Amino acid sequence: MDIDTVNALPYEDFVDLLGNVVERCPLIPAAVWSGRPFSNLTALEAAISGFIDALPEAGKEGVLRCHPDLAGRDLQSGSLTRESREEQAGAGMHALDSAEASRMALLNEDYKQRLGFPFVICARMSDKANILRELSARCRNERAEERARGIEEVKKICHLRLQALVLH
Repeated sequence: MDIDTVNALPYEDFVDLLGNVVERCPLIPAAVWSGRPFSNLTALEAAISGFIDALPEAGKEGVLRCHPDLAGRDLQSGSLTRESREEQAGAGMHALDSAEASRMALLNEDYKQRLGFPFVICARMSDKANILRELSARCRNERAEERARGIEEVKKICHLRLQALVLH
């Protein structure tokens, strides 16, 4: 679909199409819909990023909390969004051996307990070894640093999801 077609979509269709470019946050495309027409994909992405950047810190943490744990309960139960399932599978999260799965579960829990939101990384730009390294290293960071880092990762995920939906 090209940007002109996206711009012409009624509100409900726009939100349906873009509702998961930020994981489980259809409010974000709903909020930027009124900014149409977007001159190109970059302008649409900038509107989404601008909306996220304007959120208070608690709102940014809310965006992060919409993300599932990597290789977590949602993957095991099959309740991931289609996009997350594909992204996690591409990074090898569905094929962890028992030691990797145990380590991932412990690190995910430690991260969430310490920081109050799940670890977020752009799985499509990583693999399971790198994800485990990053999760281990980032568990030691301060909350504000991790909130900012997580939001940057959300924007990478959004960028790739938008590119998959809108021709550029």
